[in-house]
Amino acid sequence: MKIPGPDHPITVVKNPDRVVVKVGDRVLADTRDALSLQEANYPAVQYIPRKDVDLTQLERTDHQTYCPYKGDASYYTLLPDAENAVWTYEQPYDAVADIREHLAFYPDKVSIEIIA
Repeated sequence: MKIPGPDHPITVVKNPDRVVVKVGDRVLADTRDALSLQEANYPAVQYIPRKDVDLTQLERTDHQTYCPYKGDASYYTLLPDAENAVWTYEQPYDAVADIREHLAFYPDKVSIEIIA
């Protein structure tokens, strides 16, 4: 486990805007409670509360990855065929504990609209 710091900063803040996630015209998530995670120089990732995601459109996969700063990630396929398009940290490390019970979407698989 690594702790975020000056060499690899991570911040998690509430996004004050509305975040809508879609595939075509199909809405997957719509929230005003997204968390924006900024890690080092990577683009910010919007983490959406599970309560605001249409979970009927997701199917859990066996795929997992590990981040030394955030922990183990689990994945979901976006039905019908966008495999491992969604991820979550079910037991995130303390430094990013706020993203527990949130899901993130790969922006090349969905459209993520931030509405001010």
